[in-house]
Amino acid sequence: TLVSVLGIAVGVLLIVFTVGLANGSIREQASREANVGAEIFFRASGARGVAGSDAFRLPESQVADILTVEGVRSAVAIGQHSVDAKDNNTGKRLVDGVRFDEYAAISGLRIIEGRPFTQGKDEAIIDTAWQRQKGLKIGDTFPIYERPFTIVGTYEPAGGARIKMPLSTMQAQLGSEGKASSILVSVKPGYTADQVGQLLQNRFPDNQIILTRDLEELYMAGFPALNVFLNVFIGVAAVISALVILLTMYTTVTERTRQIGIMKSLGMSNGRIGWTISQEALLISLLGIVVGIVFTVVLRYILTKMVTLEVELSPIVILITLVVGLIGGAAGALYPALRAARLDAVEALSYE
Repeated sequence: TLVSVLGIAVGVLLIVFTVGLANGSIREQASREANVGAEIFFRASGARGVAGSDAFRLPESQVADILTVEGVRSAVAIGQHSVDAKDNNTGKRLVDGVRFDEYAAISGLRIIEGRPFTQGKDEAIIDTAWQRQKGLKIGDTFPIYERPFTIVGTYEPAGGARIKMPLSTMQAQLGSEGKASSILVSVKPGYTADQVGQLLQNRFPDNQIILTRDLEELYMAGFPALNVFLNVFIGVAAVISALVILLTMYTTVTERTRQIGIMKSLGMSNGRIGWTISQEALLISLLGIVVGIVFTVVLRYILTKMVTLEVELSPIVILITLVVGLIGGAAGALYPALRAARLDAVEALSYE
């Protein structure tokens, strides 16, 4: 029974933790992307996918045109590019290319240790959380574009990519001098992001206007295959849990054949015996689910202390896991319960 509880707990852990890690990581990245001090992302026509996946097509000179739109307080061109990273699970890492003074003015970024990078040089600054995770210090180097970049400073608050490098260096690497991937737009007091966004859309109908508050939803929609994977994963885990219950309860019925015969001889009905077996299966399932959720909370706490990954414990996912686990337990107990109910009392009593 204990092994069965632990087996179900591992299944629950896999479901809740995997779904939470996938959703939490995406939402965390979207939250950082939105935490840049701007209410609007201005992107080129036809831009697709998440940040870092498109070529630089916005001319930096367009910043001056955007500043003439009513309600715009400031606008800053940035570059975002996904670079190869062997130490990252996805094999890619998002890097921001910015002009430090302009970007700091709109985002509120401040240097905690070291200094800002110099435009045109192979230098970078990193946020303090990423520094702690990687154990880096000022003066260390790490590879970007297959060559070493020197860490010259750390910054807070975390916003956008965790690594920021000179925009001019990124442009030269990509052959996109004078161009950017996005323009951050902040709104004047007295105006709303919707109002200014509509004015920008009217002025630049061929460009994409994205409100930063909508980034989370766009990021989640940007990974359609992920939801399919998670649904399949939940289904497989539910089947495994049901098989664990089936094996446990079948063994239980076999081991208790003589006891079942005694209960029948004392007048217990077939339905009562079947329900007794099912109750035990549901109790084991419930205990397994509770232990699995506890394991998930503990593992989440450990993970957040070691890395910057986020695990989202969604009440909806926990509820689905509870329902799926109980249904799996009931399904797994169905055959053993029917088998127990059909046992002949005389044969059961003589069972050794």
